[in-house]
Amino acid sequence: MKKYKYLWVFALPLTVFYALGSYGLYTFLPLIIYFGLVPVLELIMRPDPVNMDENERILSEKDSFYDFLLYLMLPIQYGMLIYFLFQISESGLSYLDLAGRISAMGLMCGVIGINVGHELGHRRPGLPHTIGELLMLSSLENHFIPYHNLGHHMNVATPSDPATARANESLYSFWIRSHFGSYKMAWEIEAERMTKLGISWLNLKNKMIRYTLAQVILCSLIFIFFSFNVLLAFLIAAALGIILLETVNYIEHYGLLRFKNEQGRYERVKHHHSWNSDYVIGRIVLFELSRHSDHHYKASKKYQTLESIPSSPQMPTGYPGMMLVACIPPLWFKYMNNRLIDFQNP
Repeated sequence: MKKYKYLWVFALPLTVFYALGSYGLYTFLPLIIYFGLVPVLELIMRPDPVNMDENERILSEKDSFYDFLLYLMLPIQYGMLIYFLFQISESGLSYLDLAGRISAMGLMCGVIGINVGHELGHRRPGLPHTIGELLMLSSLENHFIPYHNLGHHMNVATPSDPATARANESLYSFWIRSHFGSYKMAWEIEAERMTKLGISWLNLKNKMIRYTLAQVILCSLIFIFFSFNVLLAFLIAAALGIILLETVNYIEHYGLLRFKNEQGRYERVKHHHSWNSDYVIGRIVLFELSRHSDHHYKASKKYQTLESIPSSPQMPTGYPGMMLVACIPPLWFKYMNNRLIDFQNP
């Protein structure tokens, strides 16, 4: 029965659906719940570090329920996107209505489009991987897949990784460095792959070429069938989803670094190179993304089998609460720098 806890994920599309058909402050319901109510609840609730036993892990790996739930996010995400395009084109909306509806879709882009796309983007080439690419497309963040798999996981916790936040680096400067740095690295990764294949980088086998064309087609269709204003609203929603992603990137590896050995090579990625959070609500709504230490230790692990490792540095609360603290740099530095020092000097 434990697997059915992930059905709580549907609370997000349900609240977003309500918000997109509402007016005034009601359009902000998803934000109020996920960045208001959830952080408060996670301050009250205790983290749950309990892992599956070996038998449970084997059974869960074979259970198609977990994968089906991820695949189901594709029609839900695109259905919500189409509904958003119609609702945002309604005449007579106030600026408050527009802001609320766009923020609701932005939350869908970040939590469903990008987060679930990330999970499926780790799968081998095939239908699950393609679903991950389509989910990323709904947030215009496709470059994340080649960069994340072949850049971030290789370079995490080193100065070479754009998505590893440095100690005393503010969230807002990190957004720019991480997003544009990862985009550049994605092109470099694909160009290198084309060179190894002995073909020009300007080829449809280059994923970045295909992703760019797909994004242009999607935006063109929105412009043709709706309007420029609707396209602009979609671009803002996608940007909000990307900002959520980059904020998560910021808190996941803040200040953590791998050391070089005598040969000048970085040590292998270990559990203590990612911040971990075992707070239940954040774990469920993000498909265990907050058990990030184990994800980096073995990226091929499916979300339901990720474990809590005592040796990994622990966040004092769940992802939603930590993301809010990160938005206030002096508060973040005051708290997390001390926590970083305590972890590095036990």
